[in-house]
Amino acid sequence: MTSAASPHLSGRLDTLVIPGRVGADRAELTPRGELVHGCADILARTLACLPATVTRVDLDMAGVHFMDTAGLQFLDVLADHGRRRSLTVTATNWNGQPRRILELAGLDTTDPLAGLDAAGPVSVTAPASSAVALERAECLHVLREEVEQLRQAIASRPVIDQARGILMATHGCTSDEAWHILRETSQLSNTKLRDVAAAVVASAEADGPPPSAELRRALQRAVARRRRG
Repeated sequence: MTSAASPHLSGRLDTLVIPGRVGADRAELTPRGELVHGCADILARTLACLPATVTRVDLDMAGVHFMDTAGLQFLDVLADHGRRRSLTVTATNWNGQPRRILELAGLDTTDPLAGLDAAGPVSVTAPASSAVALERAECLHVLREEVEQLRQAIASRPVIDQARGILMATHGCTSDEAWHILRETSQLSNTKLRDVAAAVVASAEADGPPPSAELRRALQRAVARRRRG
């Protein structure tokens, strides 16, 4: 039993698959990949294929390594399936970034489906008509900001890695030292790290523009500190 694919934040195709074992009355599913746009539809199709004899559905989420707010819709689909079919449903073994998202959403990281019947759907558009709703809305705002930061980090990673390689080749430093040089240059020049990395990469190209005077000075200071280091 497998599912379809979904686009990765960086533009690569990353597949969400939901394999598992189905017994006479229990389905044990092990999603792997990312809970992003389209994941709820993938889960709905998977659940629709389960035999009518199944009375319990357990999801082991250890193989899920990233989620954004679409992951909350994924949980809504699972909880709704349990209510409509009068099944027991669980989603356990959350780790890493997905676990952090659950924390920000104010959900039980052991099993976020616990208590959903009382709290209602995990909606990103819940009306702020109570203290609980206001707190949830604030948590989801933080969640969105963290997801956006992750998107930016993923998008910036290739150019940062290129810049580290250039610094390693140019100054004979290690990968960690190159990272510290980039970070210190960013701090000294008050320039975003990805912009510092982009300037280093651009300057290494044939006829590429050199970094600004301020950025060059900051880079020279950072390199000098590493050498003294």
